Amino acid sequence: MRRPRLLATVLATAVAAGMTLTGCTSAAPDEAASGDGAWSYTSGDGKTYTADEVPTRIIAHSYAAKVLMEFGIKPVGIYADGDIDSDVGLQGADFEGIEILGEEWGKIDVEKAAGLAPDLIVGDWWPAEGGYSGLEDGVEESSKKLAELAPVVGAAQGDSIVGLIEDYAELAESLGADTSVIDEQRAEFDTAVEEFEAAVAAKPGLTALAISPYEDTYAVAVPEYAPELLDLQSWGLDVIDPAKPDPEFPYWESLSFENADTYQPDVLLFDDRSYPANQETLDAQPIAKDITAYAAGAYTSWPAYWLHTYPDYTEQLRNLTDFVNEADENLTD
Repeated sequence: MRRPRLLATVLATAVAAGMTLTGCTSAAPDEAASGDGAWSYTSGDGKTYTADEVPTRIIAHSYAAKVLMEFGIKPVGIYADGDIDSDVGLQGADFEGIEILGEEWGKIDVEKAAGLAPDLIVGDWWPAEGGYSGLEDGVEESSKKLAELAPVVGAAQGDSIVGLIEDYAELAESLGADTSVIDEQRAEFDTAVEEFEAAVAAKPGLTALAISPYEDTYAVAVPEYAPELLDLQSWGLDVIDPAKPDPEFPYWESLSFENADTYQPDVLLFDDRSYPANQETLDAQPIAKDITAYAAGAYTSWPAYWLHTYPDYTEQLRNLTDFVNEADENLTD
């Protein structure tokens, strides 16, 4: 439920090993690709970063770390938004031997991070906020000092998870990794997409609403800022766009529970990062019986904001395909 905003500042000098890295705004892709250093990467913020040597001592946000490790790149340290062992987006990741710098959003042990002498920080770029994961506006001021240790780069949370995955593969390749495994992973993923498209095409009237109820708020996700929901829309699923996104935080439209029946989809998709707690929150509300899909048990979870690899996406997409196959497209007619 977070994603406040980072100041758009680029740190140009790494503290470790005398390595010099620079960031520059590129006027054209060809210019960006022709950096003078031994290492070059055009990050999600649109800037191209170069270095005299390929970075090797990497601190990464936990989701970025997971995808880098898919390609054999092991960070020296990671920071996470919550408890690593229970994070649905980190299942299967082995962080043994990696320094844990924080397991709560907005709190990073920068002193411990400095001791790791990083030459690169990696996290997602969030365009709506102009910030990288864990360094957005609203985090502890001490945590923002992480960006003083080394340049921060990463793929952007844009209009498709596919783009995010491919951009991280590009970053891994720039760091010396063999990314050929992605071809086989992509082939299996493409098959899963075809199966999902077929399931949705068979139920053209099916509507879905992505939500995350919490405390006294019925939060409705805005697909424009959730690339996995944009993907589902592009593959044919009618994921409802809420009418009034929060002006200060457009990832969601926040409704009171008294108004939780504003949208009446055929199926509900709960943010899986806090599922089933968010489903239990809704269940405790008297209005739950007036939300047709919920009353009918027509709900599941959706992989919210954590997908970074084809294997994870393939698994989640197949789960959603099974759900669509059993859904009633005429529930709210």
